[in-house]
Amino acid sequence: MPWYDGQIVHHERIPPRVPLPGELERPLPPKLAAALEATGVNGLYRHQTAAIDALRRGENVIIATPAASGKSLCYHLPVLEALLEDRSARAMYIFPTKALAQDQLKNMEKLVPEGSRLRRGIFDGDTPASDRADIRRNARLLITNPDMLHLGILPNHRMWNRFFGGLRYVVFAESHVYRGVFGSHVANVIRRLRRICAAHGAAPQFILCSATIANPAEHAESLAGLPFREIADDGSPYGGKDFILWNPPFLDEARVARR
Repeated sequence: MPWYDGQIVHHERIPPRVPLPGELERPLPPKLAAALEATGVNGLYRHQTAAIDALRRGENVIIATPAASGKSLCYHLPVLEALLEDRSARAMYIFPTKALAQDQLKNMEKLVPEGSRLRRGIFDGDTPASDRADIRRNARLLITNPDMLHLGILPNHRMWNRFFGGLRYVVFAESHVYRGVFGSHVANVIRRLRRICAAHGAAPQFILCSATIANPAEHAESLAGLPFREIADDGSPYGGKDFILWNPPFLDEARVARR
C-alpha cells in the first residue's frame, strides 16, 4: 500500500544454520544409548557433548543456549549414567514451577532403560503425605522446587541422610529466573544445601540451565558460589529469522495519508 512507503526503517535477516554435531570423549553406556535412540535422537549436538564431557570430568556446568536446543539432554544423560552405574548415587532436580517438574519427569522417564530399577519421585506441596516417607527413603532421583527444598527438605536433612550422603548432581533448570531478591534467597538456600551435603560427606556437582543471557558463568558463580564451565556455543539447527523494524506515523498523519 502506498501509504506504507518509508515506514519500514530496517530489515535484519539472521540466516538459517545447519546442525553442528558433537562427539563424546567416550560413548554412552549401551542401554542408555539405546534408550536415547528409541526416543528418535540419533546423535548429539556439540553443546550437548561439551556439557556431558565437562560433567564427566567433575566440573560444574551452566548451559545457556536458546529454547528448543536440547538443554535437558545435557543433564538427563550424565545424571542417568551416574545413577545406573552406581546404586548409591543420588541426584536432585530443582525446577521453579510444579508444571515444569511434571513435564521434565515425563521426558526423563523416556530415557530410563527398560528394566532399570531407578526410583524417582516429585517431592513438593502436591505430594500426598502417604507417599512422602517412601520417596524420602527410596528415591534416587528427586524432583522438587526451591521453596520445598528450603522449608521441607533441608530442615529435616537427618531424615534424608542416605540421600544427601550419595548426592552426585544438583540441577537447577531455568536458572535465569533466580535474580534480584528472589535470586539472593535461592543463592543462600544453595549455600545451605552445600553445607548440609558436606556434613553428610558429599560434594555434588551443579548443573544450571538458562535462557541466553549476557553473563551465564558470572550468574552461575554468584548463585552457587562455585566455579562454572560455561556452555553457550549452540550446535542445534536453526531455521533463520527476519526482524522488521516498523516506524508507523502518528494516527492523524496515517488518516490523512489514506484519503
